[in-house]
Amino acid sequence: MPIRSMTGFARVSRSLPSGELTLTLKTVNHKGLDLHFHMPSEFDSVEPALRAVIRKRIVRGHAQVQVSFKRHPDNATGAGVINETLLRAWLDSFREMATRYGLESKPDLNQALRLPGMIETRAASTEPDPALEAETLSAAAEALDELDQFRIREGASIDAELRARVASIHDIVRKMEEIRSRALPYFHKRLSDRLSELLSGAHVEPARLAQEAALIAERSDISEELVRLKTHADQTVVLIASEGETGKKLDFLLQEMNRESNTILSKTGGLGDQGLALTDLGLAAKAEIDRIREQSLNIE
Repeated sequence: MPIRSMTGFARVSRSLPSGELTLTLKTVNHKGLDLHFHMPSEFDSVEPALRAVIRKRIVRGHAQVQVSFKRHPDNATGAGVINETLLRAWLDSFREMATRYGLESKPDLNQALRLPGMIETRAASTEPDPALEAETLSAAAEALDELDQFRIREGASIDAELRARVASIHDIVRKMEEIRSRALPYFHKRLSDRLSELLSGAHVEPARLAQEAALIAERSDISEELVRLKTHADQTVVLIASEGETGKKLDFLLQEMNRESNTILSKTGGLGDQGLALTDLGLAAKAEIDRIREQSLNIE
């Protein structure tokens, strides 16, 4: 199953005998599933069923569901009323944009009232309309199919980006391994200098010498970190090709990769030019991990 982006958009319109039904579904990234509905009050009875349908298809993300229904004149037996939910959302957006861009402008109510769905003509009867509810659920199913296609296309772009970043990390690890093999004399010199310091003018127990030697070797060698970093990179490729909530699992894996990179950076000091080269590569690996993290934030 291909990875899916949390960003998507779908709109479905239906011409019904009683009027024009439009359902819009928009999703953006979010840690969990956050559903928001903007619908005329006559659709209140269908909201629980809509919520259940959407929960089956969307695992994570902030989802906005907007339903509008414009009755045909011969079916409009009730009075025209303003969709206050839609008007409030429009006003909030207007004020936010005015503040963000420093505009001294006031909202035009006449302009707002001309927006589709802002003025609703409600039927005199307040009883739920089973036919309208069925059409709404059918439109939601179609919108979810359309949304899935949108999010899969977005996911394909993310997938390609992630694989390119992982390939870059593999290349960085390969270069580090080559430099490490050339830097072994520096590791040995560091060990020799430290042992000479311990032995100068004092008797040192053999067990203490062995302990110090093991500790210095561990602090200088980055072979284990390179193996783990490469393994985590391989796991990233496996993960983005697997099913389930990829985004959350990938976040944990990236934390481990970042930890290995930090350990490598802490061990490469004092190794001369070889150490500087390893440091540059360690920083490059961290940059690639950060880029993967940025992309992973939008994966479901």
